[in-house]
Amino acid sequence: MRSFVTGQTVVRRDVHRSGRVWSEQALRVVADTREALVTACVPGAEARWPALYAQARAKDRSVRTEAFDAMASGRWELAGAVWQETDLLLLKPPTSWFSINAFFVPDGDGRRLRNWYVNFEHPTRRTETGFDTLDLALDLVVAPDLTRWEWKDEDEYAHVRRLGIVSDTEHRAVDAARGEVLAMLTERSGVFAQAKRWAAWRWEPTWPTPHLPRATDRGAPQDG
Repeated sequence: MRSFVTGQTVVRRDVHRSGRVWSEQALRVVADTREALVTACVPGAEARWPALYAQARAKDRSVRTEAFDAMASGRWELAGAVWQETDLLLLKPPTSWFSINAFFVPDGDGRRLRNWYVNFEHPTRRTETGFDTLDLALDLVVAPDLTRWEWKDEDEYAHVRRLGIVSDTEHRAVDAARGEVLAMLTERSGVFAQAKRWAAWRWEPTWPTPHLPRATDRGAPQDG
């Protein structure tokens, strides 16, 4: 399995089963261990999202339904974008059907942890330039102190199930991952065993804002 070094720029891609890229985001590596690939970005980091999805973020959330319809049809266009507002820390256990994200917002002269956010998605497939996965639309929002949580976007998850974007096999994997994440929260295990450490994380000020590589530099998936 390819390893990445701290500070290296990598690209997270969401890849549809057709092989088409649904989105991509430039990140920097914080740590790469057997437990998790930890990456991060800050406002200004480059990304490419489906044009309809970008429109939904900017103006009208209801357009997200159209974006999922486009995914099901296999017809969409990507638009350039930049990460906004929050510092993002993304922890991705390699074989898990989820990633754990921490969002940091300005607080006086520094930053504070706004919330944890569990994104249910495919396990990691590493590439020459980063890793591939696929966001499966279901999320869990968790309070900074891990004492409260609530499910998010269950309506969108039901919609992508109806569209066939999430298969029955994937749905069973997501159901199992739900239980795994709730157990981690209750027991303060897995990534959450180091919650205080990651809550204290801050962006390395000497790191430039990450940019996407040229299209010709993007690699094919590897196993692992």
